[in-house]
Amino acid sequence: MSTAEKALLGTLIKHDYLIKETRIRPEHLENKQHSNLLQIILDMNQKGQDVDLISLTTLHHLDSVGGMSYLSELESFANPAKLESIEKLILDIWKEREKRNILTVATTNNWDIAKIISSLDNLTQAKSDDYTSIHQALSKIYDAPWEEQHEDTGITTGIQELDKVTGGFQNGEVTILAARPSMGKTDVMLHLAKHAGWAGNLPIVFSLEMPEKLITKRLVASTGGINRTKMRHPMRSLTDKQKRNWANVIDELSKTEMHIFDGSGQTVAEIRAKARKVIHQYPNKKPILFIDYLTLIQSDKTFGGNAHQQVTDVSESLKFMAKDFDCPIVCLAQLNRSVESRSIKRPVMSDIRESGSVEQDADVILFLFRKGYYNPEDEDKTLEIIISKNRNGPVGSVFVHYNHFTGEIIPLSKYNES
Repeated sequence: MSTAEKALLGTLIKHDYLIKETRIRPEHLENKQHSNLLQIILDMNQKGQDVDLISLTTLHHLDSVGGMSYLSELESFANPAKLESIEKLILDIWKEREKRNILTVATTNNWDIAKIISSLDNLTQAKSDDYTSIHQALSKIYDAPWEEQHEDTGITTGIQELDKVTGGFQNGEVTILAARPSMGKTDVMLHLAKHAGWAGNLPIVFSLEMPEKLITKRLVASTGGINRTKMRHPMRSLTDKQKRNWANVIDELSKTEMHIFDGSGQTVAEIRAKARKVIHQYPNKKPILFIDYLTLIQSDKTFGGNAHQQVTDVSESLKFMAKDFDCPIVCLAQLNRSVESRSIKRPVMSDIRESGSVEQDADVILFLFRKGYYNPEDEDKTLEIIISKNRNGPVGSVFVHYNHFTGEIIPLSKYNES
């Protein structure tokens, strides 16, 4: 019996939130017993019933799907991180099987070549849900000149000037946020994540370098205006005022509904699986993914140690993920050392480390630059956010106040008011 089919069924039984997302239908499975079981799983899910080993034991015809021992065996094959590759394998096998069936029938019934080609073409396009004819596309905008259009401003960055330029973070788009180490990338990312959450969205953070404990301390420090060094020993270091405000800071951060994954060396498939599970738990919230950072993401393929090809593959995979989840993805990236050897330190596209196809795949590329990074005696705390690429809008720069002691990011308009 097909291992891929077992892996599919085991994954759906053990992780039933994936049932609504699977592309596989009973007719795609070669094994009749598997096909029957998948139909049962889909029917139960359609009726709003839980699908797990316990619920499946109540089936009157349990023996027809292998019995309890076989269902338990299927669970051992569960692998949610590989679901998409499992589905692709099953569909590829199904299509090859159907091609042979078509050619057998064509030979038996003496089909002409045109009918054979047409049948094979239909099979190639089968189960495609990304097709729209030009007539359908045009009908959707036919009345646009006479209707008030809803402007989708995307997910806010928490920086009004940046929202005006980029329109916020848009579904299906990948934003690369790049800078040299210690320029403020992580603090900017956490600012973006917090404000996305406060605006009612679902921020999901993948920190591949910094552990959750440090991420949480940074969130508290920046939100409470606390010097990060005090976070090492809050009881001894915080002022009485900061201690009184502590509960308010914790309460405000809890409202973001932020989710943090801090495993190192995560692959794109693992990130997809974890994000999908969280997204399923909050069906009424718009997700946005933050990943720190690009070259720490492991490719699902091996390229013999070729870092350039690996980053290229990861970059392409992030774009596919953004489109599949229909959500924005913000991914941090390091700049290579070449920027340090130049007299003009402001970053450019080619400074992105192992850039691969990042320039091509990203919809928006943001660079961070501050003079104080290169001149510690400079008291200017301005951070320049350079919009170097903006597929659907203008480029330019936005300036914010950055306190690198607390991690606070404050739009200059608000900072000047204070």
